[in-house]
Amino acid sequence: YYTSVPGSCNFETQDQEWTTVCGLTQDSTDDFDWNISNGAVTGQTGPHTDHTPGKGQRFLYVNSSAQKEGNRARITTTKFFPASLGVCRVRFWFWMFASRQTGVLKVYTAEEHGTDILMWSSSRNEENKW
Repeated sequence: YYTSVPGSCNFETQDQEWTTVCGLTQDSTDDFDWNISNGAVTGQTGPHTDHTPGKGQRFLYVNSSAQKEGNRARITTTKFFPASLGVCRVRFWFWMFASRQTGVLKVYTAEEHGTDILMWSSSRNEENKW
């Protein structure tokens, strides 16, 4: 569900569709999808809990072990955010660990005319933490 910050989501959506509740959509032209889960499903290849121990359990993940190099899983926001200088910020927690097939996590800004601008990326196997 949403918190008080516009565009934020903690993925504790229960039986509701997380994409709708969180204002996200799966890219229909990518190669595989993001899923919502908890540590019990991802098992040894994922974190045991989300980044807020004791409060929530769910997070988004992709299973890179079943993919080929170059495959993409992409989600986008369903709402447009107005252009701003230093006002709009993106904050998220990520966990990339334990798999030799961990790919690259990238964040883009999509301009009004469809141009994607790479804002951030990480391709390292990070520490075993959020």
